[in-house]
Amino acid sequence: NPQLVVSQVPSPAFLSPGQLPSTPSLSVHPVVPQGQCVTLQCHSHCRFGMFRLYKVTGALIAELHSIMLQDSFLAGPVTPAHAGTYRCCGSYLGSSSVWSPPSDPLLIVVTGVYRKPSLSAQPGPLVKSEGNMTLHCRSEIQFESFVLHSEELSKAPWHLPGQPHREGSHANFIMGPVTAAHAGTYRCFGFLNHSFYEWSTPSDLLDIMITGENKLSLWAQLGAVLSSGENMTLSCCSESNFDVYRLPRDGQLCGHQLAEGQRHDGASWAHFLLGPAKPALGGTYIFHGSFNSSPCEWSGPSDPLYLSVTVGRIWANPYPHLSPDLSSRKPVK
Repeated sequence: NPQLVVSQVPSPAFLSPGQLPSTPSLSVHPVVPQGQCVTLQCHSHCRFGMFRLYKVTGALIAELHSIMLQDSFLAGPVTPAHAGTYRCCGSYLGSSSVWSPPSDPLLIVVTGVYRKPSLSAQPGPLVKSEGNMTLHCRSEIQFESFVLHSEELSKAPWHLPGQPHREGSHANFIMGPVTAAHAGTYRCFGFLNHSFYEWSTPSDLLDIMITGENKLSLWAQLGAVLSSGENMTLSCCSESNFDVYRLPRDGQLCGHQLAEGQRHDGASWAHFLLGPAKPALGGTYIFHGSFNSSPCEWSGPSDPLYLSVTVGRIWANPYPHLSPDLSSRKPVK
């Protein structure tokens, strides 16, 4: 039997050509954004001179039911009508009445048919190893099913039935105990069961980081009294020779600062220049370290450092819940 594969998906939603299966089946879904083009190829060890590509489910597309003198076919720009299950078969030149058995079915999913859902993590995108997390996919549309896909895990997407709520629908993907394998980038989609090969626009990317046990040391280098406009540096130290140090603020991973680790006196250091003192620098800072070989696996957090800016001065307070009277405190040195 010949094999039908997707050989090229320019600018795919989340599936790159290197990830495409050589033997497609319904357990792996090549996903094509609406408006993109896709190349379908029919492979066989036999030296067939003609191929026939046809669609098993969904609306008929006349151009895909003609005989091809080559083993590939470019389809697109893709619309929801292109979504569905495909097969191909081959024949020798001069024997057009005799065709091979069909290839295994290949399901093509088209995304962008509906508005995108939102994806969030509970308790947050930083998850301690062996802990539990829930990825919450929510939409204002009454989807009957949701799909969660990880770009790192080599397995079929997770499917869950949608749960209706007052403002749409949602699904909770519960995971745990988590390991380093759960770290990575996630997206979710929604669809209706009667057209399971027509998905919504993907949600925004959500990065999940897995943290370990080892803690880091964090402190602020403030010098003397800092007036508005002067600079401040946060420094971090670890006995582990981390390649990269990361400085999220207020638990937000998006846009967190990075610094290269520097070896000195048997330890690894990093320094972060936060810039001129201004109220926008205020917040809770926590350091993490990681290695270049596993950027989604982070060290345990440092103790939090709370920075506040008032009347042109920066105050470092590791215990923000104590609510100190800043007017009576001396600046940190």
